[in-house]
Amino acid sequence: MLRKVLIVLGVVVVVLVVVIATRPSNYRVERSTRIAAPPDVVFGLVNDFHAWDRWSPWAKLDPGMKSTFGGPPAGQGATYAWSGNDKVGEGNMRITESKPAQRVGIRLEFLKPMHGVAQNDFTFKPEGGGTQVNWAMSGTNDFVGKAFALFADMDAMIGKDFEKGLASMRTEAEAEAKRRAAAATMTSATPPPAPAPAPTSPEPAAPAK
Repeated sequence: MLRKVLIVLGVVVVVLVVVIATRPSNYRVERSTRIAAPPDVVFGLVNDFHAWDRWSPWAKLDPGMKSTFGGPPAGQGATYAWSGNDKVGEGNMRITESKPAQRVGIRLEFLKPMHGVAQNDFTFKPEGGGTQVNWAMSGTNDFVGKAFALFADMDAMIGKDFEKGLASMRTEAEAEAKRRAAAATMTSATPPPAPAPAPTSPEPAAPAK
């Protein structure tokens, strides 16, 4: 009896290994939204890692998370590393491509709870006075990643976070656009300062008698 059980378990393990091994190696998660703000405003929220706390879906998961910034303040070469609880894990990001108001490419590396490397791409296109934003993440799964994906729908799981992040990005960008518009209106409504009076020439001194 025990031998039969072991044989059945062995067959199950072999079948499971084959199923996992034949799973697709590549994955891609993608979400889009429209934001009522100019592309340069939305671009700024992504191109600067210091601004990610304002909209990132993972920023509030661990109040004690340690963050480290490196490289230039923003744009290509800027880096961001984090280390936190089980909800956020540990990893780092580096901006590999930055085209103002058009595109931001980011190399994302997870260190914990398991290692993985992914590419994140943000694109910004003018549309109807606002911006169409597209956020995509793509990568390659190893055997462990394939096994995880077998029991968890990565598109549904990560896509839900993308949707939350894009919704927060919309709120922040549209508020920033309104602030800029209000500031521009105040500037245009303020009358220019009156010109300074022309200097008067001193009267010539009376001749001495």
